[in-house]
Amino acid sequence: MRPGRLTPPPAAVTETELYERGMRTAAACWAAFAGSTSGAAVHRLPHVFVAVFPNEPERSIYNNAILDRDLAPAERAAALEAMEELYAAAGVKRFAAWVHEDDHAMREQLLRRGYAVDTATRAMGMRLADVTRPRPALELAAADWREHLRLIGVAPDLLSGLDPATLQLVVARRGGENVGTGFGFDHEGDCGIYNVGTLEHARRQGVGSAVTSVLVHDAIGRGCRTASLQSTPTAERMYAAAGFRDLGRIIEYVPAQTSCGLTSR
Repeated sequence: MRPGRLTPPPAAVTETELYERGMRTAAACWAAFAGSTSGAAVHRLPHVFVAVFPNEPERSIYNNAILDRDLAPAERAAALEAMEELYAAAGVKRFAAWVHEDDHAMREQLLRRGYAVDTATRAMGMRLADVTRPRPALELAAADWREHLRLIGVAPDLLSGLDPATLQLVVARRGGENVGTGFGFDHEGDCGIYNVGTLEHARRQGVGSAVTSVLVHDAIGRGCRTASLQSTPTAERMYAAAGFRDLGRIIEYVPAQTSCGLTSR
């Protein structure tokens, strides 16, 4: 670089690009999970990612499909048919099709095919070059997968074959106790941030925010350009305060006969 020449700013990332990066990262994370789970697979078909987990405990959580946005009528129909065929072949009747809230044509098509809205999360993303807050001083425990599962309150045998080294796992301590957790997953320069949770008695004390910030700063250290997540309504303000941008809701559609009680997280 010539003396006195300014370093060019990092390239801007549009909200559409952030959304698409986040969806690819989510699908790649499911694929890593599938690689450690008997009979599971993530299929990248034209215009749809389909995660198929035929066995419990993963069956109740990870059977999700991500549909591309703004498809032509024939492309929409083909993507939905391919999704349904894969789940039918695996004997999976409970699954969620993820659709961006602005994709009205796909949403109408799903309703016509007998699907119902089950739940919604908010897609959020950020450009890591915009991070200005320092890394918080957070006491960390050993990155243990079973402890992570305990802290978020799920079955202790979930993804029992997973190598935790594929994730960037954080377990936070406060007052001599493990109280919070979360993990990052890197894909194509994007860090997906997932499963951020805090024990009930330690909530509203900044633990979740600190865990998120640590994951963001660690992603910067690994050279990631962006970060992404899917937020529940209760966590949206926390992530927005950390710098994540609102990229629109992800509406989850399920076959109507299974619309009650489906867990897609």
